[in-house]
Amino acid sequence: MDRAQKEKVVEELGQIFESSGVVVVSHYEGLTVAEMQDLRAQMREAGGSVRVAKNRLAKIALEGTPCEGIADLMTGMTVLSYSEDPVAAAKVSEAFAKKNSKLAILGGAMGSTVLDRDGVKAVSEMPSREELIASIVGCIGAPASNIAGAIGAPASNIASILSTIEEKAEAA
Repeated sequence: MDRAQKEKVVEELGQIFESSGVVVVSHYEGLTVAEMQDLRAQMREAGGSVRVAKNRLAKIALEGTPCEGIADLMTGMTVLSYSEDPVAAAKVSEAFAKKNSKLAILGGAMGSTVLDRDGVKAVSEMPSREELIASIVGCIGAPASNIAGAIGAPASNIASILSTIEEKAEAA
């Protein structure tokens, strides 16, 4: 790799570190190509990406970014999983690591907050953005449906009482 290519990689990594909601750093020693492709596919499906980069270049790219504190994690065979959604990359990485012991999560960063192994696990257990939006919409919609039910209930009660009175009158 010549100098121009290295500068391009550093620039790309810098953009990743600047714009990602979460970055997860893992060791991938022993993963086969098929397993790595599976990880990439799962991450892409969740809206994230996986990137393998030289640690030296990643450390250079980290300088001056909010997640600069994860530079210490850049040792050995590291892979970066990242997503704009602050939860997606952590969820996919955790799920993949449970199934495949060759992927060892070291830690990560969520904005300027450096996460250790337990921190990444905690983030992965949080609801995603879509899940939060769905629950908020459900909370907003529930009172409206309750009000509509309460308004409609007296009318249906009156109608059933009237039909009962009418049936009694016809029987007598």
